[in-house]
Amino acid sequence: MSIRQDSNTLSGTVTSEATLWQTLSKLFKLRIVSLLLFAAVGGAFLGAAGRPGLLEMTILLMTGGLSAAGASALNQYIERDSDGDMKRTRQRPLVTGDIEHPEYVLWIALAMILLPVAAVWPFNPALGFFLLLGAMIYVGVYTIWLKPRTMLNIVIGGAAGSCAVLSGGAAVGAWNDPGVLALAAIVFLWTPTHFWALAIMYRDDYIASKTPMLPARTSARTSAIWGFVHAIGLAILALALGAHAALGLLYFVPASLMTFYFLVHSLRLIFVPTRQQALKLFLTSNIYLAVIILFVCISSVAGF
Repeated sequence: MSIRQDSNTLSGTVTSEATLWQTLSKLFKLRIVSLLLFAAVGGAFLGAAGRPGLLEMTILLMTGGLSAAGASALNQYIERDSDGDMKRTRQRPLVTGDIEHPEYVLWIALAMILLPVAAVWPFNPALGFFLLLGAMIYVGVYTIWLKPRTMLNIVIGGAAGSCAVLSGGAAVGAWNDPGVLALAAIVFLWTPTHFWALAIMYRDDYIASKTPMLPARTSARTSAIWGFVHAIGLAILALALGAHAALGLLYFVPASLMTFYFLVHSLRLIFVPTRQQALKLFLTSNIYLAVIILFVCISSVAGF
């Protein structure tokens, strides 16, 4: 895989390195990968009922980061033609030609998924299973099967994010802990509300590309209603998680405040189904999940 670099730059090597980083960041969706890793860390802290071991965390972050980045690149390889039809995605490197040999991305991405799975399977098959399952759901179930066929694609596709939490629990031998399962369900319910807000913002893009996202097949208000339905379920689970033995008021208080704030923005989008309000909900949803996971980690270590 070679990356095209512009030789007519003013800052030479610095610009080349910056361009390389930007290209790789877009290809591997590093912002999404970082959020998935954070979710995995939350699962590990909750499963360990405290601070996980350094070795377990290192293995989790390395294997989880590689497999998530590989799945993201594979997603872009599969969608490289349709990405060119949307303003939001037409600057991705496989569309712009910044990567000169797209076929290399396929093999590199597969290696990034399969090698970490093979490496951990002998001593932690549960971790290997959830790494592989997350990639298969995102690439096979969501990207190839559901996304081009049904407007409820992201509802099932959200299970890929749940696998990140379960992989964190598996890293410490506790993937079936009730708290880990609840956090995985929280991520599952969070995903549609989060993504439909983004899809409302780019509704015209999805209509033009004939991608059957819910906001492209229904009105923005109807999409907001369905997002709010998921947000209600998410709120119930997020508050119920406070009853977990490893957590306490240090989790419950900020989780309650952020849940109320999140619900207000979800409800407001129903009555004001505009692009601007969808952006507010999208940003709020990012902050919300980050706060939930952050205080899961803090409270589980503090013990209250």
